[in-house]
Amino acid sequence: MKSVTDAAFRPYGRVLDLDVQGFCTEIRSRAAVPAGQVVYEPSVAEFEMLPLFETLKDEVYGGMPIEFGHCSGFNTHLNAVEYHRSSEIDIAATDLVLMLGSQQDIDYERRTYNTEKIKLFLVPAGTAVELYATTLHYAPCSVKGQEFRCGVVLPRGTNEGLSFKPDGRGENALLFAVNKWLLAHPESGLEKQGACIGLQGENLCYGND
Repeated sequence: MKSVTDAAFRPYGRVLDLDVQGFCTEIRSRAAVPAGQVVYEPSVAEFEMLPLFETLKDEVYGGMPIEFGHCSGFNTHLNAVEYHRSSEIDIAATDLVLMLGSQQDIDYERRTYNTEKIKLFLVPAGTAVELYATTLHYAPCSVKGQEFRCGVVLPRGTNEGLSFKPDGRGENALLFAVNKWLLAHPESGLEKQGACIGLQGENLCYGND
């Protein structure tokens, strides 16, 4: 495993020079997530009232409408990979680990991706990173069994339910939500939610089960 400050991270994203102290203080004040669970909220009003929200909207997304939420909890497995038509900003309020890959390695004809290509990166607490649109990712992993807390910034509306049913041809088979294409591992249980099962290889694990 390498750090996001290592040159190996450059194909996947970059570290952003942002003052995230106010956000870290705010998210650390929120109630703990129950053990063994992961919570995702795409938009949190308290985060969107912070000065950081305006900086992200104007300077990082060039004035686009955005949402500022979080993904927090306890996770040890890859389970799936997703990507968007836009960069995602992740802000680590605690140490956490990201499992990352490249969209270019998806076999769209077979709708598969080999988990051997995944790389692990440590994101130290207080660090903001941009994940490029072609970077495969999913929920962060906990460090030393502790709850992770991660701010997530995306174009507004991302991850909401689709207003139409994809026809299932080509890449459409991976379309899981608004601005969200996803491939899941057979062990993830996500087929119950309609996910395309296409991860081949081990359901990678970091940390304690």
